[in-house]
Amino acid sequence: MDHRSGQRRAFDMLYPPIDPFDQRVIDVGDGHRVYVEQCGHPQGEPVVVFHGGPGGGCSPTMRRYFDPAHYRVILFDQRGCGRSRPHASVASNTTWHLVSDVEVIRKQLGIDQFIAFGGSWGATLALIYALTHPERVKQLVLRGVFLMTRSELDWFYGGGAGAFFPEVWNRFANAVPPDERGNLILAYHRRLFSGNMIEETRFGRIWAHWENALASIQHDGHVGESPADYARAFARLENHYFQNGGFLQCDGWILRERKRIAHIPATVVQGRYDMVCPPVSAWKLAEGWDHCQIRMIPMAGHALSEPGISEALVRTMDGLRA
Repeated sequence: MDHRSGQRRAFDMLYPPIDPFDQRVIDVGDGHRVYVEQCGHPQGEPVVVFHGGPGGGCSPTMRRYFDPAHYRVILFDQRGCGRSRPHASVASNTTWHLVSDVEVIRKQLGIDQFIAFGGSWGATLALIYALTHPERVKQLVLRGVFLMTRSELDWFYGGGAGAFFPEVWNRFANAVPPDERGNLILAYHRRLFSGNMIEETRFGRIWAHWENALASIQHDGHVGESPADYARAFARLENHYFQNGGFLQCDGWILRERKRIAHIPATVVQGRYDMVCPPVSAWKLAEGWDHCQIRMIPMAGHALSEPGISEALVRTMDGLRA
């Protein structure tokens, strides 16, 4: 089947565009203000959407995976990105601040329990929130699982993924001097936090391009440049989190603590050819978890927009309707 036909079929499965019925900016403390929106059914079953990155922000497209007649969908821009302010700031910006922000949002919106829906870093944050607040999560729906481990970072920033996209990797790695290429996260950290806006934006765009170029199986590594403000915030936040190991207690913390959420039903949708977050992480997460169902999508990469992934996510959410 022509992949464009598959894209058309998956696009047709998405729900029609819907506008938010509520938009607000919440002061979460530490000088941060977080953008939150609600759409769908005001009295519907709550779903909290965790966007990727860190630093990716939410978008209108993310509203379209949920039946608006059934679900009350809550999207928010995590600290430092999207419409949250201050923009691109890493001050008081850790995983644990984000977990605390979800609690602030949940309480302010009067939600007791919700379905946690997240992909990539959004899957990471959804898992960490569930591990620390298991009584609040009714169901997990995860896509492109990232467990915030050293091996995953080494794969993506140490040359593993670069073996499949050598020309794109060459641009990413060769942007810094040879003696710094042994630790590209650190090398980019120096430049993304140099205090020179031009330099930070330039390296932010190179950082974002490396990830975006590998996101979809449908293209060959050639993508356009990201907008300057977006790229700088995205790159600074990702780099800040990766430089600090996600601020977790130890490497492999999520898998070590998984027993805390063994009772929570989960569905994992994973692209078989995901170059950003390889399937081994999803498999390790689901292995031995009786209440977890994993759906490996053939001929799919990492992106939310992959036809098979979009279709599987819509089917999953439709299947959860009471």
